[in-house]
Amino acid sequence: MYKMDELIGGFTQQIKRAVAIGDNAKLKKPKAPIRNILLTGLGGSGIGGTIISNILRDDLKVPVVINKSYHIPNFVNENTLVIATSYSGNTEETMSALMQAFQRDAHLICVTSGGLVKEFASIHNIDFIEIDGGMPPRACFALSFIQLLYIFNQMNLVEDGFKLSLANTIQRLESEEEEIKNYAKKIAEKLFGTIPAIYSDSNYEGVAIRFRQQINENSKMLCWHHVIPEMNHNELVGWRQNNNDISVVFLRNNNDYERVQERIEFTKGVIKNYTSRIYEIYSKGDTDIERSLYLIHVCDWISYYLSELNEVDAIEIEVINSLKNKLAENPL
Repeated sequence: MYKMDELIGGFTQQIKRAVAIGDNAKLKKPKAPIRNILLTGLGGSGIGGTIISNILRDDLKVPVVINKSYHIPNFVNENTLVIATSYSGNTEETMSALMQAFQRDAHLICVTSGGLVKEFASIHNIDFIEIDGGMPPRACFALSFIQLLYIFNQMNLVEDGFKLSLANTIQRLESEEEEIKNYAKKIAEKLFGTIPAIYSDSNYEGVAIRFRQQINENSKMLCWHHVIPEMNHNELVGWRQNNNDISVVFLRNNNDYERVQERIEFTKGVIKNYTSRIYEIYSKGDTDIERSLYLIHVCDWISYYLSELNEVDAIEIEVINSLKNKLAENPL
C-alpha cells in the first residue's frame, strides 16, 4: 500500500523515470499540418495539460484548448493534435472525448498506464505512451506531465531545452528537499483550521489549480483559487468582511510581469484589512518549468502536512470512488 509522503518524497525519482519513458517514446508524424491542439483529461491526469499550456504559452505557434468534458469542440478535425491523458485508462469522460476525436480523424496520442484507453489505442493503431500504473493519479503528476513535453517535442512544436530544465529541477529539489519539507510544514501549520484562498499570476493558474486539488484530495479541505489580474476585476470587491478563518496564499515568481506584481501588492493591502493570514510562496528556478515544478513540490508537501494536522488519510478518496462505482452501474 502506497503512502502519500513516500510518493511525494519520490518526486525527483518520478521525474527521472518520466524522462526515461519519454526518451524511449516513438511517435508517428502527423499526416496533416497541426493547426490546433486539444488536451483532454481530468483530475490528477488532466492538470498537466493546464500547466503545460501555461508554460508553453510563448513557445507554441498554434492555439491550445484544454478539455475537461465528455464532448470535444467542433473545431477538432484532421489538423488537430488531440492528446488524451488518463492515468488509469478508464476515465469515462476522457474515453468519450477520445472516441469522438477518432471519428473526426484527429491526430491522436494517448498517455495512460493501461485500461480502456490503452485497449482502444491498440485496436485502432493510435500512438500511446504507457506510464507506470497502480498509484493515485494525483501522485503521478510528473509521469504524465513530462510525456506532454516529449510529445510536443516529437511533433516539432517545441525545442528540447526542457530536458535541461528537468535536470536542473532534479538537482535543486534533491539538494533542498529537507528545507522544502520544513518550510511546507510551517505553511501547513498556518493554514490549518482555515479555508485557503490561493492566488497567482494568470500564467501560473495551472499550478494554483493543482494546489487547490491537492488540498481537496489530500487534506480533505475546501478552498478556492483565482488569478491576477482577473480577480482584480471582480473578486477583490468581495473582500468586505473580517474573516480570520480564511488564509490567503499568493504563489509568486520573481519574474511575474511588473504590472501584475503591482496588482499583487495592492491586493495584499486590501485583504490585510479583513484577515491577518496572508502568506507568500516564491518559486525558484530559471525557467517556467523549473519554477512550476518547484511550486508544485512545495505545495504537495503542504497538502500532506495538512492531512496530518487534520488527522485524515491523504490517500483515501472514497466519495470519488463511490461516484465512479455508481456511474459504472450504467456505463456509456
